[in-house]
Amino acid sequence: MTGTVPAPRPAAEAPSGAAPSSLAPTARGLWRRARWYLAFLAAVLVGALAVTALDQDHSYPPLDPRSYDHDGTHAVVTLLEQQGLTTGVATDPTTGPAGPDTLVLPEPDLLDPAQLRAVAAARHRRLVLVAPGPGALSALAPGIRMSEEDGGLPYASVRGTEPGCPLAEAVRAGGAQLGGTLYTSGSRGEGCYQRGHGYPLVRTPVDGGDVIVLGTGAFLRNDELGKDGNASLALGLLGSQPRVTWHLPDYSAPLAEGTQPRTFGDYIPNGWHWAYYQLVVAAALAALWRGRRLGPVVAEDLPVVVRASETTEGRARLYRRAKARGRAADALRRAAVHRLAPALGVPLRAGAPDPDAFCAAVADRLPDRPAGDVRALLFGPPPTDDGALLRLADDLDTLERQVRNP
Repeated sequence: MTGTVPAPRPAAEAPSGAAPSSLAPTARGLWRRARWYLAFLAAVLVGALAVTALDQDHSYPPLDPRSYDHDGTHAVVTLLEQQGLTTGVATDPTTGPAGPDTLVLPEPDLLDPAQLRAVAAARHRRLVLVAPGPGALSALAPGIRMSEEDGGLPYASVRGTEPGCPLAEAVRAGGAQLGGTLYTSGSRGEGCYQRGHGYPLVRTPVDGGDVIVLGTGAFLRNDELGKDGNASLALGLLGSQPRVTWHLPDYSAPLAEGTQPRTFGDYIPNGWHWAYYQLVVAAALAALWRGRRLGPVVAEDLPVVVRASETTEGRARLYRRAKARGRAADALRRAAVHRLAPALGVPLRAGAPDPDAFCAAVADRLPDRPAGDVRALLFGPPPTDDGALLRLADDLDTLERQVRNP
């Protein structure tokens, strides 16, 4: 394609005194575009701060007896008090009033070894452990082990289960919502609500009392207390002594040995997951809305006409500067094969003909050239120097002329 390059048209002279125009974005333009997004972000931040400030005094961890939330245990504490029991909370499980009592440890793995030994030496009449790990079991519930240590299932889903054991509290309650971590009962323990080869509730006697190991505290929660026999089981396990002491865990303390730390997702409330999904949908809709404003693609004429030979020469110079002889040879061979394949009747599959079929077709057209020579020319190794590349180009041109004019 040849032709002359048209001379550029002279630019129109700007009127005297007129300021030159610029297409660069200005601060005012950026502000006008981003102000609504900034306002929306500010509103979200203000709303989040307001919710945090309003809920600051009512933020409790799960199974907290002071919490009225769905995962709190204030309802069961109220029922115990209505039956005449004395309830209380303690931040240090090693200190408490003298006399027979029940100590509830919702997070026993947060106690260090010294605290575990002190709890074992305190000889509480009943000790209730919620999902303890190996360290807490070894110190407070000897003989009981996690089910996975004996090749059983480590966990089970929380659902209604029949007791299947002679434990008085479980027999009186009947079916309850049990599951979570599974344990073995040991030689002296008594397992209830069996799931597979493990138990989500195990009772084992100790000196002067007993220990209740629970795989989950879900049946103690405010929103689960009214299901099945959860309330009866909770009152039976926690109401056997005249006083119930509830330990409030120190979440800033290091984990006991052998326990897994909580992940960031464990501390995110369930409702915030839905808020995250809504934000993703809103961002997708905003991107679609902004994308549609761009409109269709507009074709524009090139300001100058470039000859095809100049494009070819420019690409050749780039190949030469990069010493990309292999890439240049591949381009020449690929172009020759694409031009000759329709003439030989060889179909293109995935943009290229089958090498064996193509070489066989060339050999049929040119009996004097063996198929091996044709394969070496069209699909052989890359040239090692510029002279070999030039010879390859000449040989490809010769082959193409011979095939078209045998």
